[in-house]
Amino acid sequence: MTEFKALLVSEGADGAFQREVVQRNDEQLPQGELLIRVRYSSLNYKDALSASGNRGVTRAYPHTPGIDAAGVVEASSVAEFAVGDEVIVTGYDLGMNTAGGFGQYIRVPAAWAIKRPQGLPLREAMILGTAGLTAALCVDKLEQAGVIPESGTVLVTGATGGVGSIAVVLLKQLGYRVAAATGKAEQADFLRGLGADEIVSREELQQGSERPMLKERWAGAVDTVGGDILFNVVKSLRHSGSVACCGLTAGVGFQASVLPFILRGVNLLGVDSVELPLVVKASMWDKLSLQWKLDLAPLCQEIGLTELPVAIERILAGGMVGRILVRLD
Repeated sequence: MTEFKALLVSEGADGAFQREVVQRNDEQLPQGELLIRVRYSSLNYKDALSASGNRGVTRAYPHTPGIDAAGVVEASSVAEFAVGDEVIVTGYDLGMNTAGGFGQYIRVPAAWAIKRPQGLPLREAMILGTAGLTAALCVDKLEQAGVIPESGTVLVTGATGGVGSIAVVLLKQLGYRVAAATGKAEQADFLRGLGADEIVSREELQQGSERPMLKERWAGAVDTVGGDILFNVVKSLRHSGSVACCGLTAGVGFQASVLPFILRGVNLLGVDSVELPLVVKASMWDKLSLQWKLDLAPLCQEIGLTELPVAIERILAGGMVGRILVRLD
């Protein structure tokens, strides 16, 4: 029996949820072909929702969140993985209803894991995490839809968040002119440091929500917020432009009109990084380890397991900027 530390979220008799680092053992983990010693994880908004008792993310408690994990295989019952292999696990049910990366050990199906690409150390993989994978998928979809640097400015909404900040860095590295939209005006210098050419306020993006069309402005966009802001972005796309949609912090619904689609031929592209086939995830991780390899040090803050409860409160309050890397030592 292997004992280890993990963040455990439990529900009290009064219905309130508590978060504390406790001792657990591997016999308390679910069944699976791989036992993995987690070296790094990362903090995402979905983790914070799970850690606050959101039943839409996690059905049963006590529970250990953490939708991202990178570590070393300690035991394997399948030929595809050997003890000592370094692996990345993101998405599927990890951290939702299966004990996740905020524990020093996880046990998961082999079908959830990929071997670490040679050019991507475990630490860098978790600075990226689900956020980086999602940002890369968004940019890839824009490229497939014909949005190229010569097309014009690409907008990123929620640009100070995990997906948004990585999207800004990636787009700039690929040669795009990037407009970063945020409700945090005080983070303008941070965004310019990541490569943003233009800062757009949240209030500006909210204007004109009652109108069916807006002035053509963006060649493409990565939208991480949803709601009426998303459809304002759609209404502001240039002819044949596209927006990749991957978030919902501003809401799950919006007032829609067919006019931008039939008059300008724009595209609304959905992006999912959770249930994506493993082969697609692996190809994107390979890309992030080679031609799309990024310097993410300026947007990363590293914390330990015991610092997670405070960081979770901060992200729930809208105070997170960039990426939070979680060290599991």
